[in-house]
Amino acid sequence: MADAITLKTEARQGKGGRDSTRVRNSGRIPAIVYGHKVAPDAISVAKDELLLALRQHARTLQLVVGGKNETVLIQSIQHNHLGSEVLHIDFRRVSADERIRTTVDIELRGHAPGTNSGGVLDQPLHKIHIECPALAVPASIRVKIDALQIDQAIHVKELELPAGVKALEDPDLVVVQVKPAVVLPEPTAGAEGVAEPEIITKKKEKPAEEE
Repeated sequence: MADAITLKTEARQGKGGRDSTRVRNSGRIPAIVYGHKVAPDAISVAKDELLLALRQHARTLQLVVGGKNETVLIQSIQHNHLGSEVLHIDFRRVSADERIRTTVDIELRGHAPGTNSGGVLDQPLHKIHIECPALAVPASIRVKIDALQIDQAIHVKELELPAGVKALEDPDLVVVQVKPAVVLPEPTAGAEGVAEPEIITKKKEKPAEEE
């Protein structure tokens, strides 16, 4: 894998939330490496190096685990409740000759001219499941929207995918579209001559006649 980002790792001996907090306080991120029928390795990686790799949209990396190079896929990332801090990361072992299934973001490019005519841009699909070579996971699937007019849409089957990448979603699923703006009717005054609702009151009892 050319120009692969390499991260050195350290083994983690402890378990549980307290140990993970200790690791994070030392400037590292707790992680785990698993897959290929090999026992999982509890590790940690330097926080600044990991964040740099994520900013570069890396999906596959080289990890140095116990002195051995491992090619891995970033399988999942756990953030805090605000989404501002990385708490934990899962790496999955992969090899150059395998195809994997994963999820990548959909990135819109350009400006839809239909929005200049009162249309509203609607993106029902923000991520897409794909199958591709393990070492060729795209950072995102880019979708050009600079020809979209009102009542036009781009479907999964119309996406321009990188070589070797196959979409696993329904081909007819809408990725992005320009919908007509919904105009709410003006409130109208009540029609004249409409009878007021009848108010029912208790009927007074007729006094008994004197004998």
